[in-house]
Amino acid sequence: MALDPQAANVIDLIVKSGRPPYHQLSPKEARQMFRDTRPASTPPAPQIGGVRDLMAETSSGSIPLRVYRPAGVGDSQRLPALVFFHGGGWVIGDLETHDVLCRQLTAEAGVSVVSVDYRVAPEHKFPAAVDDAWAATRWVVAHAAELGIDAARLAVGGDSAGGNLAAVVALLARDAGSPRIGLEVLIYPVTDLVSESRSYADLADGYMLTRDSMRWFKAQYLAADADAADWRVSPLRAPSLAELPPALVITAGYDPLRDEGEAYARRLREAGVSVDAVCFGGMIHGFVPMGRLIETAFRAVTLIAGSLRYALR
Repeated sequence: MALDPQAANVIDLIVKSGRPPYHQLSPKEARQMFRDTRPASTPPAPQIGGVRDLMAETSSGSIPLRVYRPAGVGDSQRLPALVFFHGGGWVIGDLETHDVLCRQLTAEAGVSVVSVDYRVAPEHKFPAAVDDAWAATRWVVAHAAELGIDAARLAVGGDSAGGNLAAVVALLARDAGSPRIGLEVLIYPVTDLVSESRSYADLADGYMLTRDSMRWFKAQYLAADADAADWRVSPLRAPSLAELPPALVITAGYDPLRDEGEAYARRLREAGVSVDAVCFGGMIHGFVPMGRLIETAFRAVTLIAGSLRYALR
């Protein structure tokens, strides 16, 4: 499939702006640029019932969370929930950069979304993000009643590095025997930092996320190259993917991460896991929150919302 014209326009806008690639910036500069440029591509936020920020006090420390609830539900009504981990290569991104997407999912799926502001690299190397993601998920379950959440109807999800964390949390939950997760939503996830797939080479430059930037994110995240083989970094390399929750795996045709996302979906299916794997062929990495500039983003949000409604019904 050809590159979508609206996705091509986004790439042209970035080129014309003179915006430097992430790997040419310091982590602090990269975070600021991501925050500053995000509003230009995100659509208007839909109306929802309520939002509150709180701190999860866990064994990993204090983890900021943002809890969203849809309109038209009482405070005492227990809702299914999505625990969401933002993308950004484990280095950039935060509660604000993914706020509109979380509101969209809350409104369309009719669920409570809990967005997790996990620690980022290089200040906090692996496994800090994993520890926070896992601790936050367990905290949400333990405090489900006060959050107005039905702990028996829980999903985990995220985009890019957040998709990686969601996949890892699903594996940790399986191995621990709880919590029970009804769906994992993996949006163009990172699944293998050991080897570079064919799409890394074919789409190395010119399509939003670059191979050099991915290598930079990896260098920021890992304390040692050997860490890449740990399945908590590269879930594609987990010994077994059996008995995991059903999965929705979204990939983009013009994304260096496309092949490893598709490989993870295949391994899940081969392990007997129910998988919906959807490749948006003309899209680029990071397109799902870009509804202001890319109309297909709304199709992806609707797909995710429908999957959540069905899995957590």
